[in-house]
Amino acid sequence: MKKLLVLFAIAALLGGGWYYFKDKLPSSTKDQPSLDHFTAVAEKRNLDFTVEISGDVAPASQLDVKSEVGGKLKVLHVIPGQTVKQGEILVEIDDTDLLSEKDSADTEIEGAKLSMEKSKKNYERSRELFEEKLISREVYDNLTAEYQISENSLVKAQRKLQLVTDKLRKTRVIAPSEGTVLTVPVIEGQVVIAAASVNSGTTLMTIANLSKLLVETHINQVDVAKIELNQDVKLRAESLKDLELEATVSFIAPVATVKNNVKGFQVQALIENPSPRLRPGMTVNVSIPIAAANDAVSVPISAVFKGEGKKKVVYVRNGESTEQREVKVGITNTDHAQIIKGVTEGEEVLLVEPHRLQKKS
Repeated sequence: MKKLLVLFAIAALLGGGWYYFKDKLPSSTKDQPSLDHFTAVAEKRNLDFTVEISGDVAPASQLDVKSEVGGKLKVLHVIPGQTVKQGEILVEIDDTDLLSEKDSADTEIEGAKLSMEKSKKNYERSRELFEEKLISREVYDNLTAEYQISENSLVKAQRKLQLVTDKLRKTRVIAPSEGTVLTVPVIEGQVVIAAASVNSGTTLMTIANLSKLLVETHINQVDVAKIELNQDVKLRAESLKDLELEATVSFIAPVATVKNNVKGFQVQALIENPSPRLRPGMTVNVSIPIAAANDAVSVPISAVFKGEGKKKVVYVRNGESTEQREVKVGITNTDHAQIIKGVTEGEEVLLVEPHRLQKKS
């Protein structure tokens, strides 16, 4: 038993001595992290830089339909989602009061015609008598005036009838153009107000042409300077992951606006042939290509560091040592940076700065 205890004690001393002298050994004998874990090779690849922004889908053209006459809404002929053709009847407004006005105007015209015929006969008779000097000038002038007034009364009654007839025609609101009914915010029996210069009137419905759609976005003032009219962009709807569409930049606002506390510019992209699955109000992600380079010598973006001033540098591996080089950077994306000058294809570059690598060791 004593021999066994002695053996355990000797083993413990030898183990402790080993750990003590191990720390005193030269650093070259310790485990050190390999540079291979912190390097990448400069390679040629195709690079592109795009601006990613979200936007909302809207019809390229839409209008609010309003009535030119007021009254109670009698019949609604359409529902949301329905496609209508130009000239198709959309709604009918109750015309009871206008029909009464028309009857009154018709009666007024008949009375004006009878009055005018009577005045005309009196005028013609007075003219003959005046020529024969059987009546005075004053009497002749009075009968002439009565005839002219009766003529004016008839014209006035006819114009009144025309106005009532026009209003009756406008009680049937027709589609101004072909399109799809988006909203119908009114119901049958509701009293609507006519659109006039003094008020906007009641909106009966909104009609839009969905054969072309717009994507409206708000792009910051830095990226908007890189975008051009008629530039092609790609779209992907958040709710339709399998659908990718193409569009063309059709409008760039000339004046900046502030949205969500960010100063930028409104940009619209036109979709010429939208998918039926894409609907107004959907949110889409817009990819706008800004620049591209093919067969460009590039390194990971993490291999490019800030040097003195505005200089950019990389650390090129040379065996177990490194060399700092100033580089000229071209196109960059989220992963890689184009190196126009300073590094050649096949050279190894560090992904961390050398002083940080030493701390890691």
